[in-house]
Amino acid sequence: MSYQQTAPPVQPAPGDGRRDTNQTGGAEGPGWLLFAGIMVSIAGILNIIWGVAAIGNSKFFTANATYILSSLNTWGWIVLVIGVLELFAAFSIWAGGQYGRWFGIVAAGANSIAALMTIPAYPFWGLCLFGISLLVIYGLAAYGGQRSGI
Repeated sequence: MSYQQTAPPVQPAPGDGRRDTNQTGGAEGPGWLLFAGIMVSIAGILNIIWGVAAIGNSKFFTANATYILSSLNTWGWIVLVIGVLELFAAFSIWAGGQYGRWFGIVAAGANSIAALMTIPAYPFWGLCLFGISLLVIYGLAAYGGQRSGI
């Protein structure tokens, strides 16, 4: 009977440059927060442009589009308000903290609901905004609780 001694696992030194991804959030957390802030700001800018164009009855929109609630002008105001909220949410996400996280989740949630309600008139646009909003909500819900150095 031989006795074999196993070496204890080697722990990385505090400053050796390796990241410990086993902790909550891991190395991808700040990346998801940056992604969420950028996507919310892009969606906000696009929604502001879309809203202003819809309020001004631009020729950009299809003539006989059917909306779930009211008319194109009403949707223009709704989307404009959501776009402004999204811009505030983006800056709040980049500032850090729980307020930015929850404000971003609420703004992305409102955008996803509005995007789904525009699907009868603009299916591809609505589905794209819905997908972006889902990714933003995931990034903020999963990694928004930690303070990042963005």
